[in-house]
Amino acid sequence: MKTDHNLAVLIDADNVPAQQIKEMMEEIAKYGNPTIKRIYGDWTKPNLGKWKGVLLENAINPIQQYGYTVGKNATDSAMIIDAMDILYAEKVDGFCLVSSDSDFTRLATRLREAGMLVIGLGEKKTPDPFIVACDKFIYLEILRQEDPEGSKPTNSPGKQVDKINMKVIRLITATISDLADDDGWAFLGEVGNLLQKKQPNFDARNYGFPKLTPLIASIGKFEVEEREQQKGRHKLIYVRNKVAQ
Repeated sequence: MKTDHNLAVLIDADNVPAQQIKEMMEEIAKYGNPTIKRIYGDWTKPNLGKWKGVLLENAINPIQQYGYTVGKNATDSAMIIDAMDILYAEKVDGFCLVSSDSDFTRLATRLREAGMLVIGLGEKKTPDPFIVACDKFIYLEILRQEDPEGSKPTNSPGKQVDKINMKVIRLITATISDLADDDGWAFLGEVGNLLQKKQPNFDARNYGFPKLTPLIASIGKFEVEEREQQKGRHKLIYVRNKVAQ
């Protein structure tokens, strides 16, 4: 994925934890330059107090939104209106919507219809409609302290590692088949891109691995082959479904 995108980062303060802002911004930086950073909430309420200490450190502009009506989320409306204003100003290439709230599903869909890259970040409780409306969705739980070696899944405190079940294996198997050449080999980079399109929340880190290569190698149902590039020092990784004996 290109990393030269100008991104608008819009954060729903009511639906994501303040203590993970550093990890959030580091993750967002992998996908582009966050030129607009805004966070929405009613800053007169004590429950948002934890955010106030980290906003200046991360140059995030707080947007005050009073809850005018009981039972209605005014923060959502303000964030959606701002997103559309930014879209029409044509100053960014994509949006990062940071929330675990399904109310932003239609916004994500509309932004993608306009050709914007849409990255969602939220907790694992985020409803599926919002997840699939994004180009990529990243669970905040996997941004917590990661295994530095990255070779095996970990179950450190605060980190929730998903099980590699048959559904995941079938998804990878089918994706490799979709891209395979006559000998059954598929370029891993293309496999990763297609997995992302099929399932926006697919991420090797959900299963305790930093990258797709060690995840696939750990399953035991796929062949992995490194090939020398004709030009350049980096090796290319290809994968193939193992033939049942």
